[in-house]
Order: sequence, then structure tokens, then C-alpha cells
Amino acid sequence: MKKQLTLLVLLVCTATFAQKTKIEQGNFDFITDQKEVNVAFVYENMTLLKEKMSNEEYIAKRSGDLEEKARGEGKAWKKKWNSAPELIWNPKFLELINKYTRKDTSLYFEEGLADTKYTLIVETVWLDPGWDVFVMRRPAKVTTSLRFVETANKENVLAQVSCKNAPGDQWGNNFSNESRVGEGYAKTAKSLAKMIVKKAF
Repeated sequence: MKKQLTLLVLLVCTATFAQKTKIEQGNFDFITDQKEVNVAFVYENMTLLKEKMSNEEYIAKRSGDLEEKARGEGKAWKKKWNSAPELIWNPKFLELINKYTRKDTSLYFEEGLADTKYTLIVETVWLDPGWDVFVMRRPAKVTTSLRFVETANKENVLAQVSCKNAPGDQWGNNFSNESRVGEGYAKTAKSLAKMIVKKAF
């Protein structure tokens, strides 16, 4: 009975939140003859957790809590968190979107391609880093707005996709907030890539 209860708690705490990916406007007709797409990541306006804290508020609270437990931990975590977009989240997104588009298309997505006709703006709207405490865990969740725009005129949106609650989970334990969130960006990219292939090719 005790084992069954533990298993039930584990299943409840590791349940994947439903990811919803939806085309909000436009279509992918413009992309069929393209070879490269520029990618720009935007984090400035994202909020975190159910309280919808700003990133600055979240960093202050989290680093302060860790620093109270052990001197230096808060500062070390803050450094890891601030570097996560460049070192984990952006690379995860690019790795997965290219993995799932190259099977059926000649598209290639990369940051800093200034000469491309179109740019994909990956704007983070909201995220929850989740948690992992051995027996119980909750996946990270990532919500993004994905906009395809003209590189020369970013006000011209050709397609916009919302991706809500992309789960950041994986087999086994993952005690890194930054890594769990990275899995959410990987699943976002996978969903978008499959949508592009289905709708445009």
C-alpha cells in the first residue's frame, strides 16, 4: 500500500501539463522556397511563476533565498540563471527546430543571419522553472510567442504562433532549473518544426 501511494504521488507530481500550439495569424506559404531563417530571442518582458514576477523580481527572491541558506549560493545561482538563455535555452531551441525540419525541408534556422529575408522572433511570455526533489517533481513550463517577420520590416508579421505550457521534463532526476527550462524550449521548437513541415511542405 505504501509503495502504491508513493507511485501515485510520483505520477501526479510528474504529470505533463498540456502543451497548446496554435496559429494565431497568417500561414507558412512564404517559407516554402527559403533556405535560411534568422532567429532572434526576446526575454525582456517575460514573467515567472503563478505570481507573474518580472525576471528581476524572481532573481532577487531566488538568489536571496539561496544566499540565506548558504553564503555564495545565491550569487552562483544568479550567474547560472543569467547565462542560461545563451548557453542552454537558445541552443536547445535551435538544435531541435533544425533536427525536425531538416528531415523534410532544406530550411536552416540560426541566430545572426542578417541577410535572410525572414526572421523568427522567439519571445518568451511566461515560464515556471518547476522543481525536482528526488521522489517528487514538477516539470518546467514555457510559454512563447513565435513570430515570423520580414527581416527588413519587423512590423510585418507573416505568421504568429502561440505555444503555451511547453513542458520541460525528461527521464530521471533533473535538479537544474536552467536545464529543465531548456527542455521546455526544446519541446517548443519540436512542435513548431512539425507544424511548419505539415502546413508548408
